[in-house]
Amino acid sequence: MNRKVKISTYSMIMTIISFLVLVASMIINLNNGQIVLSYIIGGLLIVLCGLSLFFTPITISVDDTDLNVNMTLRVKSIPLNSIESVLICPPTMSEKRILGSGGWFGYWGWFREPSIGKYFAYYGKASDCFLVRLKNGRLYMLGCSDPLSIMECINKKMKK
Repeated sequence: MNRKVKISTYSMIMTIISFLVLVASMIINLNNGQIVLSYIIGGLLIVLCGLSLFFTPITISVDDTDLNVNMTLRVKSIPLNSIESVLICPPTMSEKRILGSGGWFGYWGWFREPSIGKYFAYYGKASDCFLVRLKNGRLYMLGCSDPLSIMECINKKMKK
């Protein structure tokens, strides 16, 4: 089973605006003779785009042995036999970003929420989220279109 991760409108708008502001400031600084500052901004832009290629989820899939978060440059696999529970649990407004993206090509990285604790997130829209609790205590907030079908598939495969 495979489901796409849809990026929220807010996240898409913030990504575009941030990208355009960084490119515009790089060009303005370059035209004003501030080459070093322009290179610094360009480097920042490269780092941000590189991180998004490495962490932005594209799809969530389930095979016979793993729950997979598929990104452009890598796949994060969570063995199904290490999962304790899966439940619908969208993040709330009280979540705090520890380290990661709060909208740049979606939401990914370490977050903390008072009712849940610390978790690693890979999602595009808060309304599409579900929480994966591992037996070792780690938490993952994942999101994709039709999260209920993914959760159902995970639960079926865990019972086998």
